[in-house]
Amino acid sequence: MNPRYILFFLIIGLFAACNEESKPPQGMAYFEGGEITIGSKNGLRNEYPPFTKEIDPFYLDKHLVTVKQFRKFVEATGYVTDAEKFGDAGTFNMKKQKWELTKGAYWEYPQGPDGPKAKDNHPVTQVSWNDARAYAEWAGKRLPTEYEWEYAAKMGRPSKKDKYNWGNELYQNGEYMANVWQGEFPRKNDTADGFLFTNPVGYFGKDKNGLMDMGGNVWEWTKNTYKPYPGNPMPFRVNQKRKTLRGGSFLCDSTVCHGYRVTARQHCTIETGLFHQGFRCAKNADSQNFVLGKIIGRIIPK
Repeated sequence: MNPRYILFFLIIGLFAACNEESKPPQGMAYFEGGEITIGSKNGLRNEYPPFTKEIDPFYLDKHLVTVKQFRKFVEATGYVTDAEKFGDAGTFNMKKQKWELTKGAYWEYPQGPDGPKAKDNHPVTQVSWNDARAYAEWAGKRLPTEYEWEYAAKMGRPSKKDKYNWGNELYQNGEYMANVWQGEFPRKNDTADGFLFTNPVGYFGKDKNGLMDMGGNVWEWTKNTYKPYPGNPMPFRVNQKRKTLRGGSFLCDSTVCHGYRVTARQHCTIETGLFHQGFRCAKNADSQNFVLGKIIGRIIPK
């Protein structure tokens, strides 16, 4: 037998074994990584200029960390969030149309003690970056980089140029594709998508990789310290305690922030909890499969 065929079948066997061992952890999607363009020429100033970034293989939670999942963490560890330590957290008063600190607001009562209790299948909110990182470490994971987040939002396709994770229109086939603001912010929200605040994770369906709510619902913490992209002339003093968020939220109006676009970015300080901020976790993935796949591609006889 041709030695190339023998090598081919040996590598196929090794590849299959590695594939069996490196299946995505439960509830996570696998992305093989590669080179992708980050940013946009047509977005806000902080999304410019676009640049290429090499992404290593990684796993990403299919949905935002839920209230139920966060409760398990708190019960197992006795963890106390930053909002609980401060005794208040940020909410947006719909009647007064302004942000305010609400006494007693925290992850279980994100709108304060007079508001409804957070539902188990909704994303946990009023969690700071510190809280999100603590949960991720407890779960054996980490926060995603903002570049991994954008790569995943583009469904792992470097050439994908759609405005949103799901396409270029918020309203498709008679349905809203995400939970965002409809109406005129902050004066009126028509709630045409069915939600004034958070929605149950996955309510608006999944993308081709099984990811949910990669636009709208709540902003998502990432690992990165916030700063302008390389080559951006915008004056900015980098603060290691200010981190990047991605994904937009139920408060995002396309005429104001349009934060549910795949390239949109926001930032906040690491101790801040807000009622429209949450997170999902990531995890490093073994690159063996990716490398073996490349090797096989080179040795297959033409």
